[in-house]
Amino acid sequence: MPILPPSDARELESFEHPLASRYASKAMVRLLSPLYRMRVWRRLWIALAESESEMGLPVTVEQIAEMRATQDAVDLEAIARFEASLRHDVMAAIHAWGEQAPSARPIIHLGATSCFVTDNGDLLIAVEALRLIRRRLQDVIACLRDFAAAWQDQACLGFTHFQPAQPTTVGKRATLWIQDLLLDLEDLDHLLRTTPVRGLKGVTGTQASFLELLDGDGARVEALEARFCEKVGSPAIPVSGQTATRKLEDRMGQVLCGIAASASKFGCDLRLLQHLKEVEEPFEKNQIGSSAMPYKRNPMRSERIVSLARFVTGLLPSSYQTTATQWMERTLDDSAHRRLTLSQGLLAVDAILVLYRNVASGLVVYPRMIEARLASELPFMAAELLLMEGVKRGGDRQDLHERFRVASMEAGRRIKEEGQPNTLLRLLAEDPAWNMNETELAGILDARRFTGRAGEQVRAFLARDVAAALADHLPADAASVRV
Repeated sequence: MPILPPSDARELESFEHPLASRYASKAMVRLLSPLYRMRVWRRLWIALAESESEMGLPVTVEQIAEMRATQDAVDLEAIARFEASLRHDVMAAIHAWGEQAPSARPIIHLGATSCFVTDNGDLLIAVEALRLIRRRLQDVIACLRDFAAAWQDQACLGFTHFQPAQPTTVGKRATLWIQDLLLDLEDLDHLLRTTPVRGLKGVTGTQASFLELLDGDGARVEALEARFCEKVGSPAIPVSGQTATRKLEDRMGQVLCGIAASASKFGCDLRLLQHLKEVEEPFEKNQIGSSAMPYKRNPMRSERIVSLARFVTGLLPSSYQTTATQWMERTLDDSAHRRLTLSQGLLAVDAILVLYRNVASGLVVYPRMIEARLASELPFMAAELLLMEGVKRGGDRQDLHERFRVASMEAGRRIKEEGQPNTLLRLLAEDPAWNMNETELAGILDARRFTGRAGEQVRAFLARDVAAALADHLPADAASVRV
């Protein structure tokens, strides 16, 4: 039986992608929208026409002016009508624009192939989207910087294998999250510096059509491409087939996956810390944690980060498969796949970083819970300090070592089997070989003695590495997106 009666089935006719309607920012959705893509295509066609005109080809100033006058007047419905008839997205866009700019119609797309707009356009849009990702990445780093600075000296229990280990500080743990993001930022900056456009390469990458237009003069073809690249603000890849190598998009996927993995690590850590009641993600006044258990404060934002990150990292294998199975100068089995993978990866990472910033800017720390847990485990970790103090008071180090081992085993048994608090200091105080009472033993256990250079490391890291990474930081909310 259907969930809805047949009369209401019309409500199911439209699908909204959750990445666009629920998770990603409006700025990223605009960048990846059909309208923005068409405007980028028109920008490319204008740059081509201007370059051809400057090289002496029969493209008039009036034709270029008409193209510029109608550049933003994209009629998506008209394009859709043409595509339904022509079964070709690029030709549909050309015919629709030709109706709006009839004098320019004869020279739009002169000498070009479809990948002139699809590949050049996709690369330009992806780079613009990655610049937005970069600003969001810096936003998160800035939030974590403030958090690390505020809690740089707050001693807490460290964990290896999620088992109690040598103490660290809350701020030092945050620097581990930041360090991952700094590596991602470095990879992203390299990607932005080295991503080319396809340029003017012709049908199979030989530039034969442009060579024909320019009377067989190869130097003029090179000059034409150079003018075009200057106008679009990006160098051209040296060689291509009909398409630019799909490895360019694999490289983007690698960086997106790296950011997603870093964010997921943070999300997993925070979920564990929230379970321990030491650090929590923000929880709003009227927020509901569970429909059945009203007392719950679930780490739902951190869980969403992890969930979206899992989706992103799952995209990369199929992207590599597309690159690996391209035939000769091109096949079209990449087209539908590319529309899905890169756009969804950008939308998802944008959503992850929006969430990450929200969580990082509102983290709640519970120092008393942190100190109580540290105090319960610190006696076990203070063995060497206690042994040295016991020797100073006349004890034998090897004898005291054995006595400590026996007492720690008994204290551990009482904790696990009887649910008692840690009684190790009391057991040691009851042993005359230590020559110390419980108060004296406890006085040795200053948590700051066990955190090493954690606070100092935080201060140096924030002042040097993080400050350098944020030197050109422009908050994402202040960055305009041209649509």
